Amino acid sequence: MKKEFSINSVIRQTLRITGRVVIALLIIIITTLLFFDDFIEFRDNDEELARFFDKKRVPASLGYYTSNGRKLRYLRVGNENAPASILFLHGAPSSMSYFKPYFSNEMLLQQASVLSVDRPGYGYSGLGIPETSMEMQVKMIRPLIDSLRRVHHPLIVVAASYGTSIACRLAMDYPDLVDGLVLVAPSLAPGEEKIYPFTYPAENPLVKWALPGMLVSANAEKLSHQRELQKMLPLWKNITVPVIYLQGEDDGLIYPSNAVFAREKLVNASCLDIYMIPKRGHLIAFLEIKRIKTAILEMLQLSKKYYLAKAADGKQPVQIGNTSSIHQ
Repeated sequence: MKKEFSINSVIRQTLRITGRVVIALLIIIITTLLFFDDFIEFRDNDEELARFFDKKRVPASLGYYTSNGRKLRYLRVGNENAPASILFLHGAPSSMSYFKPYFSNEMLLQQASVLSVDRPGYGYSGLGIPETSMEMQVKMIRPLIDSLRRVHHPLIVVAASYGTSIACRLAMDYPDLVDGLVLVAPSLAPGEEKIYPFTYPAENPLVKWALPGMLVSANAEKLSHQRELQKMLPLWKNITVPVIYLQGEDDGLIYPSNAVFAREKLVNASCLDIYMIPKRGHLIAFLEIKRIKTAILEMLQLSKKYYLAKAADGKQPVQIGNTSSIHQ
C-alpha cells in the first residue's frame, strides 16, 4: 500500500514539474515572439527608407493607394520617364525592403524606373492581415502598374520566392501588362516546398495571437500555397513573355524540382533561361546580387525586343530566343 502511494506521489510530482516546465516554455516563447514583433519586422518605415535613399542620393518617393478594400504602400525610384520599368515583388515573410540592394543600383536606374509594393499582409500594407488569394493580390497590384506611363515602355517583374507565384499569376491574368519575368528562388510547383512542423500548430488561435504579424501572413500564405498554385495549372499557357529563372542547387525550402516544373509548363514563353547555381540555398537574392543584377539587365534587353515585336504582331506570342536553356 505504501509502495503504491509512493508511486502515485512520484507521478503527481512529475506531472506538476512537467506542467510548470511547459508553462514556463510557453511564456518564454510568447515573450520572444512579442519581442520579435516589436523589433524584428523585416520592414522599414517611410522615414527609414527616405533616409536610405537620401544617403544614396537616389530620387525616390513613397505613397499609399487603396485597391479592392486594402491600403497598400508602394515605392517609386528613379526617373519615371525611363525607357522601361521594373516591378519588384517580395516573398514571405518580407517587405519591399528585401530588395534595397537593387533599388539604388546605378546601372539598373540608368535603364529603368523601379517600382515596388508591400504585398497585402506585409510591411505597411496591413501587417498581419493576409490575403491568401493570389488572384486577388494581383488585382490589388494592378492599379500600381496602370499608373505607369507606358508608351513604348516595357515592364519586367523581378520576384523572389513566394513573390514569383504572384508574378506569374500577374503575367497569366494580365498578359498585356508584363513584358518579362526574372524569377529568383521560384516557388511554382504545387507541393514542391518544405512545410515546417510548426506551420499547422501556428494556426491555432492560442498560438496565433502571439505571433509577429509578418509570420501570421506568411503562415497563412504557406498553408494556402499549394491550393493557389493548383488553381494556376490551366493558366501557364498564358505566359508568353521571356523568363529568366535562377535558383540555388541546394535550396532546401523551395525544392529544385520547381525548375523541372517550369520547363514543362512555360512552353509558350518566348524565351526561357534556367540558371541553377551550385552550392547555394534559398537566399540567393542576397548571396548572388551581382548575378541577379546581370539577369535583370539581360531581361531589360529581352523585354524591349518582346514589347516591340508584340506591338508589331498585334499582341501575338513571339519567339525572341531559345525556348528553353539550362545553365550551371
